[in-house]
Amino acid sequence: MQLDEVLETFVIECRELLQSMEATLLALDLGAIEAEQINAIFRTAHTIKGSAGLFALDHVVAFTHVLESVLDRVRDGEIALTEDMRSLLLNCGDHISALIDAVADGHHEEQSTLGRAGEPLVARLRCHLPADAHPQEPAGGPPTQDRAQQVIPGAPAAAVGDRPGNTPHWHISVRFGADTLRSGMDPLSFVRYLAQFGTVKAIETLADAIPAAADMDAETCYLGFEIALSSDASQREIEDVFAFVKDDVLLRIVPPCSPVSEYLRLIDTSPEGADRIAEVMIACGSVDASALRAGREAQTGPALGLPGGTTPAHPGVMPPASDDDAGRLRRAGEARNPEVNSIRVDADKLDYLINRVGELIIAAASTNLQAQRAGLPELQDCATTLSNLVKEVRDGALQLRMVRIGGTFNRFQRMVHDLSRELGKDVRLVTLGEDTELDKTLVERIADPLTHLVRNAMDHGIADPAYRIARGKPPQGTITLNAFHDSGSVVIEVSDDGRGLNRDRILAKAAERGLVAAGAALSDEEIFGLIFEPGFSTAEQVTNLSGRGVGMDVVKRNITALRGTVGISSTAGVGTTVRIRLPLTLAIIDGFLAQVGDSSFVVPLEMVEECMELTPASRAANGNRGFVDLRGSALPLIALREVLETGGMPGQRENLLIVSWNGQRAGLLVDQLLGEVQAVIKPLGTYFGSAKVIGGSTILGDGQVALILDIPGLLRYANSLAVAGNAISATASID
Repeated sequence: MQLDEVLETFVIECRELLQSMEATLLALDLGAIEAEQINAIFRTAHTIKGSAGLFALDHVVAFTHVLESVLDRVRDGEIALTEDMRSLLLNCGDHISALIDAVADGHHEEQSTLGRAGEPLVARLRCHLPADAHPQEPAGGPPTQDRAQQVIPGAPAAAVGDRPGNTPHWHISVRFGADTLRSGMDPLSFVRYLAQFGTVKAIETLADAIPAAADMDAETCYLGFEIALSSDASQREIEDVFAFVKDDVLLRIVPPCSPVSEYLRLIDTSPEGADRIAEVMIACGSVDASALRAGREAQTGPALGLPGGTTPAHPGVMPPASDDDAGRLRRAGEARNPEVNSIRVDADKLDYLINRVGELIIAAASTNLQAQRAGLPELQDCATTLSNLVKEVRDGALQLRMVRIGGTFNRFQRMVHDLSRELGKDVRLVTLGEDTELDKTLVERIADPLTHLVRNAMDHGIADPAYRIARGKPPQGTITLNAFHDSGSVVIEVSDDGRGLNRDRILAKAAERGLVAAGAALSDEEIFGLIFEPGFSTAEQVTNLSGRGVGMDVVKRNITALRGTVGISSTAGVGTTVRIRLPLTLAIIDGFLAQVGDSSFVVPLEMVEECMELTPASRAANGNRGFVDLRGSALPLIALREVLETGGMPGQRENLLIVSWNGQRAGLLVDQLLGEVQAVIKPLGTYFGSAKVIGGSTILGDGQVALILDIPGLLRYANSLAVAGNAISATASID
C-alpha cells in the first residue's frame, strides 16, 4: 500500500466519522442526553486529531484539539449541551469536513480561505474553555523541537529526560512489520504521537533484526522500540495510536503497577531473546532488576545471574499461561486484528462489471438460441446450465450495487434542523424503511429530487407553531421519509402533517394559465399533478427556499429520467404525501418477451400478472370496445399494434398479456408470447427521446433489437382513452 492509498483511507474514514458525529448530534435529546452519545462525539474529534497528526496535518490537529478540549468539558459535565452548543458543534464538523476535502484535493497545508473560516469557530469554542487553557498548542500535535528530541530513537540518555526509576508507567513494546515503510508509514511518527497521551520517559531503539549491509533492503523496516510512557490514558487509547498499522505490527503493552509476571511474560516472548529485553526494560526503568530476579525465582527457583545480579529469563522456562491469561491475550489479539468483513470497491469497477455481465447475458442468450436450432440435447443441457449460472452471476453483480437508502435519508436530518432555525419553525424528521435497498445509481440521483420535496414541505407545507396551535395541532411539525418495496419497485414517500394542498386554488391557477379548460372536471390526482408543470406556483410570497415556480417540474423530470413516476395525495388541513416509484435497478431486468408482427417487445416481468389466449369468440363478442370482462372485473385493452403502429396483419391467434402497476391493470394484445428473457437495458437515442411508452431497448440472442415497454406510460395511455370516452364497458368474458 502506497502513501496515497493510506491517505485516501484516512480521508474516507474521517468522512464516515464526521457523518456519524453529525447523526449523533442531531439525534440528541437535549433533555435526556446519554453519556455514550457524548463519548462517541468526543471519540470522533479525538480519532481525527490523532490520525491527522500521523500525516503531519498540523492545521487539522490544531482545530480538532480545540474542539476536543470543549467536548472533554462537555463530557465531564462542566459545559451544558444546549441547542446553541449543538449548532456550534455541527458547524465545527462542517469545517473539519472542509479541511478533509482540501486534503483529499492534495492541499496538505492550511488554505487561507479555510483558515479564515475557522477563526470564528475557534473563538466561539474558546469561550467555553478556562482562561488559562492553551488549546492552540495541543500536546498531541506535531511535537515541538524539545519534545521531538525527547523521543528520537537512539538519543543519548540525557536527551530522554529524567530517568524514571520506579515511577509507575506504561511499558510499550512494539515491533514494526517489514512492509511498514513500503506502506508509506514512518515508525517514528507513531512514537512521537504517543506524546499526546503524556510524557515519554524513556525509549530504547531495537535494531537487532538489521542484517549485514550487503543484505539490507532499503525499503524493509527492521525497527522495534521499548518505550516507557507516563500517562493517564487507557490501554485502548494507546493501542489506537497504532491503528493504521495494526495488521503489520507486534504490539505488547504492560500497564502501570502490573505484577512482575506480566513483565516476565513479555521478556520470554520477545524475538530478540530474554537477556537482551531484560536489559532494555531495566534501562527503561520499567522494572527493577531485583524484582525480575525475585519473580523468576518464584517461578523456577534460583537460577543463573543476570547482568547486574539479576536472574536470566530464558525462553521456555516460564510455566504455561493460565486459561484466563490465554483468553485475555487471545481477546487482545482479536481486538487488534479484527476480522475484515467488507472491502471498498471503486464505483467505476462495479460499473465495468455490470457492463460485462450484460454482454455475458446477451452471449448466453445467443448460445441458448443456437443450441435450440442445432437440436442437440447435450448442447441444450449445457446452454441451460450456462444460462442458469449467468443468471446467478447477474443477481450477484447487481446485489453489489445495491445500497441502503438510509444513508440518503440521514443527510436530511441536518437540513431539517438548519431550516427549522432559519424559518422559525419546529420541525422533526422521521425516517422509516432505512434498510430498503436499491441500485447505487438510483440512490445518488434521487437525492436532489428528495431535497426539493423536503424543502418544499418545510416552506409551504408546515406552518409556524402559532398557526398550528390555533388549528388544534401540536406546535412541532413532522416530515416523514419512508421507503419500501412494492411489486418489484421501490416506493419513496415524502409526507408532512402541514396545511395540505388547496385544491380549488390550484385548479383556478391552472385555468388562469390555460393549463386546463375552465370548469373542467378533474380528479384530485390530476389537479395535484398540475403543480409539476413548469413555472406553476400558488405561493403568495417568494422565499429563498421556494415559491418561484421552479423545482417541482425538475423533480418530475429527474424521476421520469430514472424510469420512475411521481404522484401526490393531499388533504386540506391534514397534510400531503408525495409518492415516488422507482425500478430496483437501471441495468438488467427479468422480462417477458412478446411479438407483434415482426417486432419484439419486452415487458418487465414483475409487472406481468398472467398470460392467456384471446379466443376468436371472445374477440368477436368484444368487437372494437376497449374493455373485456376478466372474471367479473372490467379490464382495459391496449392493442400494441395500434399504439405502436407496427403495421402488418394480425395473426390467426391473439394473446393477452395482463400487466399491473400501482394498482392499475390492463391487457396488452400481442400476436405471440415468447416467454421469459433476461434483458440488458440499453438507453434510447435522442431520436426516440419523446417516445412515451418505450422505456429502453435490449439485444436478443439472435442479435435483433427489442424495445422495452414503459408499462406506467401505457397504463396512463389506457386511462386517457377511458377519460376521452373511447372505451365502454364490454360484455365479452374471458374464462
